[in-house]
Amino acid sequence: MAPALCLTRLMLRDFRSWPALTAPFRSRIVLVTGPNGAGKTNLLEAISLLGPGRGLRGARTVEFGRQQGGTPLPWAAAGRFRDAFGTEFDIGTGTPEAGPRPGSPAAEGGRSALERRIFRLDGAPVRSQAVLAERVSAVWLTPQMDRLFQEGAGDRRRFLDRLVWALEPHHAREVAAYDNAMAQRNRLLSQERREGLRIDQAWLAGLEDAMARHGVAVAAARRGLVARLNAAMAGGVTGAFPAARLALTCPVSAALAGAPALAVEDGLRADWAACRGRDAAAGATLTGPHRADLLFTHAPKEIPAALCSTGEQKALLVAVVLAHAALIAHARGFAPLLLLDEVAAHLDAPRREALFAALADLPAQAFLTGTDPGVFAPLRGIAEGFRASPGVLVADTDFPVP
Repeated sequence: MAPALCLTRLMLRDFRSWPALTAPFRSRIVLVTGPNGAGKTNLLEAISLLGPGRGLRGARTVEFGRQQGGTPLPWAAAGRFRDAFGTEFDIGTGTPEAGPRPGSPAAEGGRSALERRIFRLDGAPVRSQAVLAERVSAVWLTPQMDRLFQEGAGDRRRFLDRLVWALEPHHAREVAAYDNAMAQRNRLLSQERREGLRIDQAWLAGLEDAMARHGVAVAAARRGLVARLNAAMAGGVTGAFPAARLALTCPVSAALAGAPALAVEDGLRADWAACRGRDAAAGATLTGPHRADLLFTHAPKEIPAALCSTGEQKALLVAVVLAHAALIAHARGFAPLLLLDEVAAHLDAPRREALFAALADLPAQAFLTGTDPGVFAPLRGIAEGFRASPGVLVADTDFPVP
């Protein structure tokens, strides 16, 4: 089955380790192998930046430019896509063309131009990333995510928010608006306590009102996606991979199960108003959806993911990503691009084969990386392969275009 969204060409200039690259893609499954440090992850990151957001590493714009003489260069990444109707469109992103070169006064005096990132759709400026979200979606799995079960709640919360964003592009605006209002509240309370200033209570109330409105929207979106993912995984969409059961620990989300959103907003406003002294002493807002956590359970074994083996944890993440891709395909009419970095690591042979079979059946274009081409032998005749070395990407004759 042909995917409804395909990346048919990737072009890079001075992006990370890639001075220049033009690579055509002609298959549903694209395999990139090569030694560590060859730039494989950088390729996936460039693809992830063709949609909204900060990409699979969450890096700052100034970090994307290839280094020359200790200074990052202006960079660009562009992709040509084909949609379900066979229509092609181009998306580009990068720093402005006028970005400073090493040794120039701008490079020596500041990096403001290199910290700006612009987007173009078919050559025209894009004013909002929401426009990109309507055309392109991508989800990814990276080795860094293997630590998701041992790290703090913030990492799992950001993981969940990225999943929500892929389905509901406005979610990012709600999260940003909530975080901005909370940061202002924290700053005012800190000034009041540290400097003895009397802050206008109406000002604080206005910030708490904004936090309540945006916070409830954030909590509701997270709660809704967790329920949909659990239903998809319980329905067998993950194939041979063990279903994860997700649980959102968040009082705001829990309150939404038994009360209207407006009532939950009122409760948050009252709680924050009553706890200004406590939060001022702590230097932070101690309650709210920013404290939520996402818990994973290995459903067949009824074991928390944190207690599972490394291989089982990777299998649970793969299950969540596959279920999420299926939800996007159903909701938006096209499956997201799947960016799977070193995905075969920690998977035994049966699980690898199950993954390859799932990718072959899913109507999505998938990009896989790895160091050992032999691991991907079952994909011969299915995947198009490339070999990567620093600054060079060549076709892999062992994996010709199907």
